[in-house]
Amino acid sequence: MTHDFQDDLDTVASIDVVPTILQVMQATTLMGFAAVARVTSERWVACAVLDTIDFGLQPGGELAVETTICHEIRQHHTAVAIDDVSQSSTWVGHHTPLQYGFQSYISVPIILGDGSFFGTLCAIDPNPAQVDNPRVLSTTKLFADLIARHIDARRELIAVEQRLVAELETSQLRDQFIAILGHDIKNPIASMAAGTRLLRNSVADSQGSAVLGLMEQTITRVSNIVENVMDFARGLGGGMVLKPEFTRLTRELEAIVAEFSQVYPDRRIETNFAIDSDVYADSNRLGQLFANLLSNAIVHGDKAGRIRVGAEVSAGAFELWVANCGAPISADMISGIFQPFKRRGLRAEGLGLGLYIAAQIAKAHGGTLSVVSNEGETRFTLRIPAVASKSQAAE
Repeated sequence: MTHDFQDDLDTVASIDVVPTILQVMQATTLMGFAAVARVTSERWVACAVLDTIDFGLQPGGELAVETTICHEIRQHHTAVAIDDVSQSSTWVGHHTPLQYGFQSYISVPIILGDGSFFGTLCAIDPNPAQVDNPRVLSTTKLFADLIARHIDARRELIAVEQRLVAELETSQLRDQFIAILGHDIKNPIASMAAGTRLLRNSVADSQGSAVLGLMEQTITRVSNIVENVMDFARGLGGGMVLKPEFTRLTRELEAIVAEFSQVYPDRRIETNFAIDSDVYADSNRLGQLFANLLSNAIVHGDKAGRIRVGAEVSAGAFELWVANCGAPISADMISGIFQPFKRRGLRAEGLGLGLYIAAQIAKAHGGTLSVVSNEGETRFTLRIPAVASKSQAAE
C-alpha cells in the first residue's frame, strides 16, 4: 500500500507552531539546520525545514532513509544526541555524519497517541554543539510531543469530517428509504384494508368472518410495523416533530378502542376516559402511542383477561394508562423495555419498536412513559404536562 506523504506534508504545514519550534531549536542549540521529518521503513521526507547553512533540503525533499540516523531511531524509538562526532567513540566512524558532513546532531522521535512512529524532530550542524544534556533533550522531547498532539488532533478532525460525510450520506439514504416505504408499502396495505372492509359487508358465514378477522389483524399488525419503522427512521434524522393543538382527546381514544374491538372481538376492553378539559398535544401522535400500548396489551396480556384503559387530567398533568392481566414482566426486561428492538419473549411479534416509539412520543411532549408490572397486572402510564394556553406551552 502506497503511503500518502503529501498528506503528511499538509498535516505538518497546518501546525502553526512548527516554524516557532524550529526557530527555538536553532536558538537553543546554535545548530544551522532543523527539520520535522516523516520517516518510514522506505523513505525520509522533510515536512518542515529551517536551514541557515545551505544544507539543501526544502519541505518535500528526501534523503535515502538507510543513510540517516533517523532510520535507526524509527526502530528503537530512542532519542540520539551528539555533541561532537569526532570525539564520540560511538559515532566517529558512522556512515551518516561522514556522508552529510555534520559534527553535531540531535533527533527525537515523534510518537503519536496510538504509539505509532511518525518521524523525528531533528537538527544538525557542521560544527560541534552542546546538545547531549538534559536541558536540550527535555526541551526537544517536549516539542516533539507537542507536534505529535497536533498531528493526532488533525487526524481526528479529518476522521470526524469523514464520519459526518458518511452520516450525511446515510441520512439521504434514510430519507429515500422513508419515501419508498411510504409509497410502495403503505398504499398496498391501505388497499388491502379497504378490501377487507368491503368484504366484511358481504360475508355472512362464520368461517368467512373468521378468515376476515385474521386478515384484519394481520393488516393492522403490518401497518403498525411499517409506521413504527418509519418513525424510527425519522427519529434518527433529528427527533420526532409534533403538531400540537388543544383537543379533548376522548373521541380519538374511543375511536381507537372501537377499532381494536372490531379487529379483536374476543378481547374485553374496559374504558374509563374522564378528560374534563382540553389537552395541548399532538392528537395523532398520542393516538399512535395509545394504539401501540393497546396492541402491546392485547399481544402480551392474558387472552382470557380483561384490558383496562383510562385517561384524565388532574394535578396539572394529563395521564393515559393501559393495563392488562397476565404474567408479569421480568425486572431485566423492564430495565430496557423502552429501548429499540427490545422484544418480550422469543415469539414476540413485530420488530420491538412499538414501546420505543411510544416513549419517544412521550418525550417529545415533555412527558414520561412508565411501566409497573406484578402478578396482578401490567400497567403502562403516560404522563405529560397539562397546559392552559399556547404561551404556557412555549415556556
